Amino acid sequence: MKSVLITIVFGLVHSHRFHTGASNDVIGNYTNFVNVNLNMDFSGVLRRVNERYLSVAIDASLVAEEKLMYILGSPKLRTLAKALTPAFLRFGGTRQDFMVFHPEKTIQSHGYHPHYSVSEDACKKLELPSLLEERLKKEWAQQEVLLLREDLQRKYKRVKFTEYSVDLLYSFANCSGMDLIFGLNALLRTPGSAWNSSNARLLMQYCESKQYKMSWELGNEPNSFEKKAGFRVDGYQLGQDFVHLREILRESKFYHNTGLYGPDISQPRDHRRDLLEGFLQSGSEAIDACTWHHYYVNGRDTSLEDFLDPEVLDTLALKTNEVLETVGLVSPGKKVWLGETSSAYGGGALGLSDTFVAGFMWLDKLGLGAKLGLDVVIRQVFIGSGSYHLVDDNLDPLPDYWLSIVYKRLVGPEVLGIKASSFGQRKRVRVYLHCTNKKSTDYRNGAVTLIAMNLSNKPARLSPPAHVSTSTVEAFVLQSDQPSKEGLYSRSVRLNGEVLQMVDDKTLPELKGTVLPPGEHLQLPGFSLAFYVFTEARALACG
Repeated sequence: MKSVLITIVFGLVHSHRFHTGASNDVIGNYTNFVNVNLNMDFSGVLRRVNERYLSVAIDASLVAEEKLMYILGSPKLRTLAKALTPAFLRFGGTRQDFMVFHPEKTIQSHGYHPHYSVSEDACKKLELPSLLEERLKKEWAQQEVLLLREDLQRKYKRVKFTEYSVDLLYSFANCSGMDLIFGLNALLRTPGSAWNSSNARLLMQYCESKQYKMSWELGNEPNSFEKKAGFRVDGYQLGQDFVHLREILRESKFYHNTGLYGPDISQPRDHRRDLLEGFLQSGSEAIDACTWHHYYVNGRDTSLEDFLDPEVLDTLALKTNEVLETVGLVSPGKKVWLGETSSAYGGGALGLSDTFVAGFMWLDKLGLGAKLGLDVVIRQVFIGSGSYHLVDDNLDPLPDYWLSIVYKRLVGPEVLGIKASSFGQRKRVRVYLHCTNKKSTDYRNGAVTLIAMNLSNKPARLSPPAHVSTSTVEAFVLQSDQPSKEGLYSRSVRLNGEVLQMVDDKTLPELKGTVLPPGEHLQLPGFSLAFYVFTEARALACG
């Protein structure tokens, strides 16, 4: 088995610039560095994730005031979404279990042609006028205050939505090139406590009449139904509800082979694991993938240090392995997704989840999740209430958005094996390895992408060994736009020294790497996130 050894060296110098080399006296003095040896296996693929591995969600809270759904017609928002494809677009969250479909028109079963075409011309016609966009952005900011109050009080109102919301949502997904997953209300119950599917049937009848291609979910975090609505559901009953939904889908000529995902349970703890086991025993055959949710910390009492703590990041492995073990025992071979995830639960941590420091949790989750065997990771949220969104209230991209599109461009679905050994601060530099994305880049076959992050303010130096020293390296290093620790609170990000920002509402900047000659040392600045593409690695697994 061919392996490549890379030495990562921590430098005891304080620098926040991106360097391509180092002076001879620093290179020669190894007594002041911590060496991290990485064994990288190029011979075979460890795992292969879904091509839509990095996916996003729109929170169902957007439909609480139906007119706000028109913001999805924003050309700027669609431009940002399109850059994240291929991806699933999940429409769900806490309020999906309080949503009831109330169509304003009679639904025709046949001969009803889609009003929202997927053609480029139709998408342009549906663009939101700029004046209306500005007004909706202001109203959405006001709506967020009301939604936060509901979340704090845990008192949720029933939300009625019409076919216009469905049209706008589907139009956004299709014009952006995303695959829509619609979350159905699981709190609608019969007197016998089984799921009442009548409203879902009505919604599906409408969607089928319009030929809207989409997948489905049923319920959001059923383990918390008792707190939210005073109703407790056991896993076995929930599984039967999904079997019922699958039967409805099979009755449809249009949706008989569509995707169904669930149960969207919170991370395993106490009765949640029992609920998951019961669900899988009765409903595993109905779903195409088992979904669960993960957040590292409570958004109301977390700190900057938590976002940089390797032990906090490592908790993902513990929870993921618990879920994988449970699913493997009851339903071997079933795909497992993180159906909703971000940094902090409770809507995120204000001033942290929406700043540069959140990228360490996000990039590590993407790297570790793929390595552990998760097939899809759905980020909460692209747009919606809370502070963990990728796009702010002005529809401007936040640091995690820029990190996401760099990941999308450079990282392929093939996960390669990598092991690290060192003394001291190894966990402060975290690394993952993938084949380079062949579909969105022009790199030759055999190229690999090394993902690296530095949780420390001390720079690190990566020294490629002879095996790859002949390969040109293209570096993409993301840093805050401000120096020192204060920069971790910034909402702006630099790529190789240049601040990233949209050229205009329909144009993203070119993501330019820095080309390093063969044999050059790779400097990883303090508090940075980086992607190094070894363009001539000639990895057999990536051919």
